[in-house]
Amino acid sequence: MDKTNLANSYDIDSHRRANAHPADWKVIERDRFLNHLQDSDERKLLEIGAGTGIDSLYFKDHGLKVTSIDLSSEMVRYCRERGLQAYVMDFYHLTFEDDSFDAVYALNCLLHVPKNEIGGVLSKSNG
Repeated sequence: MDKTNLANSYDIDSHRRANAHPADWKVIERDRFLNHLQDSDERKLLEIGAGTGIDSLYFKDHGLKVTSIDLSSEMVRYCRERGLQAYVMDFYHLTFEDDSFDAVYALNCLLHVPKNEIGGVLSKSNG
């Protein structure tokens, strides 16, 4: 996978994504995940592939301490404009200390990971 081209394509599409409304099924899954976190008293969340921060902001607005990462610098810019703590970072190479987060949230970004590499990405995210 050419990550530079991937990041550039998301940079180009960032404005459209920042103004889009999430699909109903995504809202349902996000709510289900939030309920699980609240029931488990988990408060520190890392969102990988955060895009423009729509879900990260939702979690923040519901009392979670959220850190957002994305490969696209334009996506991260939108996250920061929404008041989120956000970093340009590749989820293959996370730079956070172990046990920095209670949970990791990802919606759609893992489709860019080849099936034979998914276990490695998830174990690194779980740090």
